[in-house]
Amino acid sequence: MNRRLSAVLAVVVAAVAVSAFAAGLSFGGSAKDTAPLAAPASATALQTAYERVVKAVSPSVVQIETAAGLGSGIVLDRQGDIVTNAHVVGSARSFTVTFADGHRATASLVGAFQPDDLAVIKVASAGVPPAVFADSSKVKVGQLAIAIGNPLGFRSSVTEGIVSAVGRTVPEQNGVVLPNVLQTSAPINPGNSGGALVDISGRVIGIPTLAAADPELGSTAAGIGFAIPSSTVKDIASQLAASGKVTNSHRAYLGVRVGDTSDTSGVYVGEVTAGAPAAKAGIKVGDVIVSIAGKPTPTSTDLSSVLARLKPGQTVQVAVVHQDGSKATVSLTLGDYPG
Repeated sequence: MNRRLSAVLAVVVAAVAVSAFAAGLSFGGSAKDTAPLAAPASATALQTAYERVVKAVSPSVVQIETAAGLGSGIVLDRQGDIVTNAHVVGSARSFTVTFADGHRATASLVGAFQPDDLAVIKVASAGVPPAVFADSSKVKVGQLAIAIGNPLGFRSSVTEGIVSAVGRTVPEQNGVVLPNVLQTSAPINPGNSGGALVDISGRVIGIPTLAAADPELGSTAAGIGFAIPSSTVKDIASQLAASGKVTNSHRAYLGVRVGDTSDTSGVYVGEVTAGAPAAKAGIKVGDVIVSIAGKPTPTSTDLSSVLARLKPGQTVQVAVVHQDGSKATVSLTLGDYPG
């Protein structure tokens, strides 16, 4: 090796040594040199809180399997009742339930209430710890939210985020309009439906139901998911568990079946239920409902959204166009949606 090449190699070795030293490394260094940084006490406490929540809640969250697919559910009581979404149970009457520890059980349908997209199924094996439900009226925007469910069949998966908004009114693709829902940034994927959205104390604040759709891309929008509030879940599920039906829905009821018109001037009344508020007010088949309580109803989804914000017992003005083209505004008192 000539003298010039030896000098070049010496420079390279020195540069490597300097770089290693600058990066906090040494050849043959001790374990102390590569020890992890100490996490701040507050971060460690938060991580511990997450771990405790997942450990406490996961046994109460189950996977529900039907011939049509997979979803999630929450153990409601020690009698074996499990609450989930109505769209998870679909038209099925029997189900396979898998618990967090892997054991499986057969369940049967107790009842479903489509307007709130909720259903209750029951397993024969009772005694599984039920979840604790929070008062969702006290949920605040910005608080931590943890979603536990079975997205894409990955059982007992956990995602986290915050409560992004409260009081949303959101339409589902099946024509159901959900009022007063929670919006969360915790990722919600297929299979999360019917699972648990919980706070940092391990209390259920909602049931994840759907993710927002991006109209431009035709896919779900990341970080925008919706959950039925826990107070609604507890109320409706308790009624279903008790009698298989809902006797007090707290949802406004008009008593008509409607369809969209080609010019979206309003919704066409195809059927009027005898004795219902619409019939008592003189609304007939063939009428077009233009607005309710001053809110335009150009489509059936808009009509459902308006009704979702109203309450049984309210007296409202309904603008209609009769088949002969004449217009009228009728006053009616909204009923309670039958279970």
